[in-house]
Amino acid sequence: MGGPGQMLDQFGAVGDHRGQAFDWQIASRLIVYLRPYLRELGAAFVLMLAATGFTLLIPYLLKVAIDQYIGGQNAPGLLRMVVFTGAAYLGLYLSSAGQTYILARVGQRVLGNLRAQLFRHLNRLSLSYHDTHIVGVTVSRVMNDVAVINELLSQGWITFIGDAFILIGIVVIMLSMDARLALLSFLVLPLMVLATYLFARRAQAAFRETRTSVARVVGNLAEDISGMRVIQAFAQEDATQERFREVNEANRDANINAMSLSFIYMPTIEFLSMLATAVVLWFGGQAVTGQEITLGVLVAFLSYVSRFFQPIQELSRLYTTMQSAMAGGEQVLKLLDTPLEVDDAPGAGDMPPIRGEIEFDRVSFRYRPETPEVLREVSFHILPGQRAALVGPTGAGKTTIANLVARFYEASAGAVRIDGVDVRSVKQQSLRRQVGIVPQDSFLFAGTIAENIRFGCPEATDARVEEAARMANAHEFITALPDGYATRVLENAANLSVGQRQLICIARAVLVNPRILILDEATANIDTVSEALIQQALGRLLEGRTAVIIAHRLSTIQNADVIFVVEGGRIVEQGSHEELLALGGVYRNLYEKQFKIETV
Repeated sequence: MGGPGQMLDQFGAVGDHRGQAFDWQIASRLIVYLRPYLRELGAAFVLMLAATGFTLLIPYLLKVAIDQYIGGQNAPGLLRMVVFTGAAYLGLYLSSAGQTYILARVGQRVLGNLRAQLFRHLNRLSLSYHDTHIVGVTVSRVMNDVAVINELLSQGWITFIGDAFILIGIVVIMLSMDARLALLSFLVLPLMVLATYLFARRAQAAFRETRTSVARVVGNLAEDISGMRVIQAFAQEDATQERFREVNEANRDANINAMSLSFIYMPTIEFLSMLATAVVLWFGGQAVTGQEITLGVLVAFLSYVSRFFQPIQELSRLYTTMQSAMAGGEQVLKLLDTPLEVDDAPGAGDMPPIRGEIEFDRVSFRYRPETPEVLREVSFHILPGQRAALVGPTGAGKTTIANLVARFYEASAGAVRIDGVDVRSVKQQSLRRQVGIVPQDSFLFAGTIAENIRFGCPEATDARVEEAARMANAHEFITALPDGYATRVLENAANLSVGQRQLICIARAVLVNPRILILDEATANIDTVSEALIQQALGRLLEGRTAVIIAHRLSTIQNADVIFVVEGGRIVEQGSHEELLALGGVYRNLYEKQFKIETV
């Protein structure tokens, strides 16, 4: 994990746009995702204009019906107005429904596209990024923040334009019918502007905090669920429950604070709407009594006043959505802008078929510019087909060396060459297709055992999958399962033993037929019987291949062609098992300590 500063940055507590109610830089970048759907959005815009027209027309039709046909006792004319009004309501329904349907379709496509782009970017980010960022927070960015951005992109701007047209139309119609009564009804507008201003001042900080707090909850939840075995093993259920309670309550309080602002603002707008209605009813009623205006005008005014405040309420809800979208958009764009620490160089070609020669030329590495070096000018040479072992204390840099071979990390200085080719000059995928890895954690994906074995070679036939499993000594236990190769792997591979998972990982490596094989503590935490099966399978797998073996138990690498002793980020000794024992240095000291422990 990263330091405290990194963690704060993940949760969104550090940002570049704090204090701005609306950030055009963020908005302009997000609007790009609407470009593929301009035709659909154009249709939605036309339907919005139609719905606006019908909304403005209906009160006017009521005025005409009352003044010309009800007052004039004209039944045929009244029937026509009823038909016209019904047609207007039907048109309003159809246009609104069509607009909603189109925007919902566009919204889901934008949602899918943005999440897909985020996932593609996450796939390209180096392991150093994933090593220093909480999984749950990243999930929150991809799911929660993208969802609220989509709501603003797909519907927010249409709602804003439609409401603005309705407001302008109502003002123009009311002024044309009776300017004095219209101006009286607008007396509440300064109070509305003041309420909106006060709401806006506090809303951004409140909704930014809701995005931050929900990321903390998701991050904490994902971490605790992943570590449930450890939590229960150490009887720390109460402690983790207390920790989750704290972040959960912080999220609750942040949302209550944000909702409280809305719950105060919305009734305020409702009250102002009722106040405006009362003003129109009082002064308009007097005007009707004094025959200054007709009853139809008063009814139309009352209808327009009620409709006048509906768009204002919708705009206030849109403002709330905008605040959440700006906060979420800031974090999503920050993730998309995370630079690729390991990327293909311009004009990079494919890695030629690998023979297996590996060379480190004065390689240094640090995870971040501000962190200390993990490797310091490491140089060594592995010949094709050699079995090279990396040994040394925990944290010495063994796994980092192995990761640099596959270019999961980028060397800070020096060069890593395979068959004389600098790994930075070729495409990553063409390199990694020829490099196999059997990790210590033996990670399996949700799916069948067969799907896990053919993960690196999706086109492999069932016969090839079975052959790989036989070579890995996995076929026997797989066929003993109720569904054989079709057996589904449960979450965290809970239905398989550690040894069985490792055998499946070896079968996966066998199937891709790598020229270079990296074994990262492949037999760690394995029982004796499973270790014998794994060692036998690895013996077959290593034939004719260059191997980089990271081993904790020195007894497993005694037959290695060359052993590199890593200490403090440097190669301090190298040679065969016998040569290093005779040297009487670090390796011999490690070997004797381990031998004593194993014989106790």
